[in-house]
Amino acid sequence: MTILGRKNTLLLGIDISSTTVKLLEIGGSKDHYRVESYAVEPLQSTSVSERNIADVQLVGEAIGRAVKKSGTRTKAAACAVSGTAVITKVISMPSQLTEDDMENQIRVEADQYIPYPLEEVSLDFEVLGPSETEPDKVDVLLVASRSDNVKVRVAALEMGGLVAKVVDVEAFALENAVGHVLRKGGAGLEQGDTVAVVDIGATRTILSVLRDLKVIYTREQLFGGKQLTEEIQRRYGLSYDEAGHAKRQGGLPENYIAEVLEPFKETMALEVNRALQFFYSSSQVGTVDQVILAGGCASIPGITDLIAAKCGTTVTVANPFTGMPISPRIKEQTLVNDAPALMTSFGLALRSFD
Repeated sequence: MTILGRKNTLLLGIDISSTTVKLLEIGGSKDHYRVESYAVEPLQSTSVSERNIADVQLVGEAIGRAVKKSGTRTKAAACAVSGTAVITKVISMPSQLTEDDMENQIRVEADQYIPYPLEEVSLDFEVLGPSETEPDKVDVLLVASRSDNVKVRVAALEMGGLVAKVVDVEAFALENAVGHVLRKGGAGLEQGDTVAVVDIGATRTILSVLRDLKVIYTREQLFGGKQLTEEIQRRYGLSYDEAGHAKRQGGLPENYIAEVLEPFKETMALEVNRALQFFYSSSQVGTVDQVILAGGCASIPGITDLIAAKCGTTVTVANPFTGMPISPRIKEQTLVNDAPALMTSFGLALRSFD
């Protein structure tokens, strides 16, 4: 199994995060998509650690439950490894080489680019186009990850009854998803704009800045919705699972919003602004044209206005499904609520249409 893989059939997008498995199936045709099925299944706390699958069986069982819950009959899938587990490098190669010749040359020269023995690595490449500096060459994107990172995801999908056809990279899946939003003219964005996507998950916030549909900057920091869950747990004497359920479903005491949720929202806005300031201090691009919030925390009421005020830019919540037909078996409002957390799985599902 190579990193990027090659699709040959309809694919389920399977996003394995630290707290959930998210499954998404997109049908239809290119640029005329339809949401066929989806499911979000929680993971036990010991399933994933530091973005790595710690218990293949638990993750595989969660994937199986997501498949059953979604009602899909599709078995082929695309999943992704995190950016921290991947080495990417753009290299120049003679334009007259065939794809097979390129692959052979890359493998011969791989030790120049990859600090691991070749037998321990899964690698793939993609021709980006003519080199801007050398007319007789093309730029080639080389992507590599330790084989264990790939194999453990393939094994988890197999345990869930699926077949891994593509193992992508989370950043590339995000590019796909944001590219779709931009091409559809979502949120008033244009293709040349600089867009910051802030994915606030359970344990990590990932800032990805895109220009011309390509990620030009990424940074991770330790902050996420788990901190809110833990504060609910501490404040109200609940178990972690009870706190998580109460956070999603409601029923907490009257002081929850003022004393717990609002301070968390303030911290969240500060963290987003902090991430942007790191980008501004290290880049010549200038300010971003818009911030798109993704991840589960993006659905917190009022958070966009708070972040917009703190960061001084327009902030919207990610929803790649705007205007998209939806299967009758899916509850539209439930999908809208989950949409910000489905950007990666959406980008993976789009690999069906490469």
